Amino acid sequence: MVVSAKHPGKPSADGLSAAGDRLAEAIELLFFAYRDFISDPDKLLAEYDFGRAHHRVVHFVGRNPGITVAELLNILRITKQSLARVLKQLIERGFVVQETGKQDRRQRLLYLTASGRELEERLAAPQRARVAAALENAGPGAEEAWREVLLGLVNDEDRTEVEHRITRAPEQR
Repeated sequence: MVVSAKHPGKPSADGLSAAGDRLAEAIELLFFAYRDFISDPDKLLAEYDFGRAHHRVVHFVGRNPGITVAELLNILRITKQSLARVLKQLIERGFVVQETGKQDRRQRLLYLTASGRELEERLAAPQRARVAAALENAGPGAEEAWREVLLGLVNDEDRTEVEHRITRAPEQR
């Protein structure tokens, strides 16, 4: 889109304003960033014949040892059938263990095994390095701005829960 320097807010020939074009660019950047952010883990997951759902389960079980299946379903927002298939594979391959709840025997509590913790670390390492480098390159204040932008993308009704979940100390998870 070309916007006239004389009329910066006016729509261009395709009907978009400069602000709309910047938003389109921001959205496109998010797609490209996500593509590259997941590229390294995707290669590793392919070695195990796993997909991104496996990665998300390993991540959230690793960050929340003892998480219930119900809590995990709430976080991932996938069907019970999808989660059951992914969990079955992770359990059968020795990455996740499932224990019965001590207070409520109906609960299924999930934990990573030593192999699961190793897989989680291998999946997260390139992502941590990528985010750390991006924040370092962006300069002072980038980390707080990044956090605010991403929290702003979370649905209003979920924001408080997400913010609480990501800021809890590991022993509170």
